[in-house]
Amino acid sequence: MNTHKLSKTVLAVALGSVLVSGAAFAQNETVDKAHSTAESAGQKIDNTMDKVGNFMDDSAITAKVKAALVDDETVKSADISVETEKNVVTLSGFVASQAEAEKAVAVAKGVEGVTSVSNKLHVKDDQSQSMGKYAGDTATTGEIKAKLLADDIVPSRHVKVTTTDGVVQLTGEVESQAQSERAERIAKAVDGVKSVKNDLQVKK
Repeated sequence: MNTHKLSKTVLAVALGSVLVSGAAFAQNETVDKAHSTAESAGQKIDNTMDKVGNFMDDSAITAKVKAALVDDETVKSADISVETEKNVVTLSGFVASQAEAEKAVAVAKGVEGVTSVSNKLHVKDDQSQSMGKYAGDTATTGEIKAKLLADDIVPSRHVKVTTTDGVVQLTGEVESQAQSERAERIAKAVDGVKSVKNDLQVKK
């Protein structure tokens, strides 16, 4: 009888030890999972903050370049579009001469934080542009933008349109060569467009 009781006691102690060990293991596993989740969340937050930081840096650089172009009397900044991605500045639009284009690039390169400048500037074919032509160009640009917006293939929000004396320039970034060619065809089909300079970049 005493032996039977002793066996039950030993069994109870053994089971108790297993349960305690199991609980401790489960607790350790839960803690490990919590640490892992916290680290993962922390990493995601860091990555998001890096992206936000880069965006803020790019926006600040764009603003600084635009201000520098406005301050320079030899450059007509109103006809120049400025975009920045990862500290690389892209200048697009139309200028009166090659010298003005080179000056604009030099001004942009002199801005703090700019690592390089991509020159997509074009020299105007006709330097004497009347107000009538300007109004016509504005209407042409608006019509092209509307047609790109209505198109299901071209990512219109990534495409910038500039028109000078009937010459259209397309800049920005698209997903494929097919999208680039589609955008060019849409622009060429608009009344009043003499030619299209397709400077769209295809994502690598």
